[in-house]
Amino acid sequence: MASEFDLIARYFTRPAPAGLLGVGDDCALFPVPVGEQVATSTDLLLEGRHFFPDVDPRALGHKALAVNLSDLAAMGARPIGCVLGLALPRLDEPWLAAFAAGFHALADAHGCPLIGGDTTRSAHDLAISVTVFGAVPPGQALRRAGAKAGDDIWVSGELGAADVAYRLLDGQYPANPALLAATRNALEWPEPQVALGLALRGVANAAIDLSDGLLQDLGHILAASRLGATLEYARLPVAAAVAALDDAPRRRAVLGGGDVYQLCFTAPAAQRQAVLAAASAAGAQVTRVGQTQADPGLRVLDDQGQPLADLPAGFDHFPAA
Repeated sequence: MASEFDLIARYFTRPAPAGLLGVGDDCALFPVPVGEQVATSTDLLLEGRHFFPDVDPRALGHKALAVNLSDLAAMGARPIGCVLGLALPRLDEPWLAAFAAGFHALADAHGCPLIGGDTTRSAHDLAISVTVFGAVPPGQALRRAGAKAGDDIWVSGELGAADVAYRLLDGQYPANPALLAATRNALEWPEPQVALGLALRGVANAAIDLSDGLLQDLGHILAASRLGATLEYARLPVAAAVAALDDAPRRRAVLGGGDVYQLCFTAPAAQRQAVLAAASAAGAQVTRVGQTQADPGLRVLDDQGQPLADLPAGFDHFPAA
């Protein structure tokens, strides 16, 4: 049977790019680009909480890194490298091979090599921790606190599909194979908007990635920037499969559904053409969905310009009683 060190060597050790010391020593070493700051983010994924036990391991390897790269995208940071922690309840080499393949494929696509980490045995479920490192010039990071009153609010990609897929897989909705087939990739294969984040430096005032739902995550920008906002529900970019749902599940998915890993950002109205040019250069779809304002509060207007009531809450690991 393979040892822990055999597994690391077989599935997670790859030649490090020039100037980096990767897997195989007590610490990884990487240079900080001259004149730039290091951006770093950590995410923890737990079986039964963040993913289902029967998920495709290749997809899980992809998503484990994607959720962290999405944080770098939201800051306008260029990926440098990452470290991976795995707590495994059992040794399953075919599973590990597929997981590593999904992880490395996304790492290669974004120039974010795996340069270190740790493995251990878990008493029960699988746990995954990824930390990413990125680089951004001082003063150019897209921070939550940078929004200004009168900014346009933009969203990349489409909303709602990941939430619907999660609820189908979790048994919250009746089985619907066609709907699951149309939404599952959004949940299990999110594409971090790194190129868009880089293109928005100097154009957007603030940004965040949509991990816990549009209303909740936009709320973080508004709280940090001490602003309010109005969204136009009819403008929101709804995934086609979600648009066909009844109003209640559609609204819950679009406004409150998490696991989106697209960007929500604000930019001055004078920058609309610059935003569209940045999105085009990044190969991304962006939609203008509302506007920030000095008055506090977050309002969502219907087709007749009336505020929607009973807005859904986003995801919270420790919701208030």
